[in-house]
Amino acid sequence: MSEKIIPLRDARLPPTPLPSAVEAPTGLLADALARPLHDLRISVTDRCNFRCVYCMPKEVFDKDYQYLPHSAVLTFEEIVRIARIFIAHGVEKIRLTGGEPLLRKDIERLVAMLRQLDTPSGRPIDLTLTTNGSLLARKARALKEAGLDRVTVSLDALDDATFRRMNDVDYAVEDVLRGLDAAHAAGLGPIKVNMVVKRGMNDGQVLPMARHFKDSPFILRFIEYMDVGASNGWKMDEVIPSADIVRMISAEMPLVPLDANYSGETAERWRYADGSGEVGMISSVTRAFCSSCTRARLSTEGKLYTCLFATGGHDLRALLRGGASDAQVSTAVAQLWRARTDRYSETRTINTEGLAPAARKVEMSYIGG
Repeated sequence: MSEKIIPLRDARLPPTPLPSAVEAPTGLLADALARPLHDLRISVTDRCNFRCVYCMPKEVFDKDYQYLPHSAVLTFEEIVRIARIFIAHGVEKIRLTGGEPLLRKDIERLVAMLRQLDTPSGRPIDLTLTTNGSLLARKARALKEAGLDRVTVSLDALDDATFRRMNDVDYAVEDVLRGLDAAHAAGLGPIKVNMVVKRGMNDGQVLPMARHFKDSPFILRFIEYMDVGASNGWKMDEVIPSADIVRMISAEMPLVPLDANYSGETAERWRYADGSGEVGMISSVTRAFCSSCTRARLSTEGKLYTCLFATGGHDLRALLRGGASDAQVSTAVAQLWRARTDRYSETRTINTEGLAPAARKVEMSYIGG
């Protein structure tokens, strides 16, 4: 076993308590800062076939890295059971993440199972998936037929050499572009393309990416390099503020700000002044949006995280497999969300040195981005 493995440090947390009394969901659940619960991100696997330098660097996630055993991973039936409970509390959007979610065997079957779930008012949920695009060309049609609404694809460079350095497994950018075309042809849209920008590594690709996706069916979004987890060696001076990216693009292709599509949207929207599409800026380092965060995250083995930068989760799998009723699990979720006070990014914006080393955060590859 490699000595370089970054521990998740969840074992030290006490078990999620079984509630002594149950309560019926109202669909209006809010946390301690009055933020509703609208979005659930579900990690379906802790495995990935890329070794992106900002997420699963090869020196940590090497050949000796021990992934979760199959018995620890939530089954599709368990995922659907939890999803149904969250929907009753107000969740309207479910995003499947990883690791790389398309590595999960029979992922289309899970999509079809989740597609059967409606909100209490009878509206279908918004069902989406984030992928690195490596398997998308072969799976896009089946995912659409199973009921997936749309996909978001991670792509950190258009230049092939830069992209291969970023994914660190020598994967060609052309294969991801084929996946994007297949997803568009299948009707999995609007399709968003996410680019994490790290100073000194791929910042020279901002303009080429903007030029390529301008006047296309895809919405390009730039993400500030974040201090998620402990494995990527994050430093503030490697962050390029979104405001700088807006200025960089506008100097060549003028941008005009747009209103948000909905309350709590993570990306600030901009359109090209000539009407040829839009771009988004996700500024979780320089312009924190904790005050409007409505997202909960479920790890591959059933731990609930109330923040992307959390230091620990709450074990829902133990309740499921310990014989708890849906009403008991639902009440536990309600109690956990009502106690939520997370606002890490706002705190970090004030103190850019981040948290103390002892407060190690969960890895992004473990609960999805």
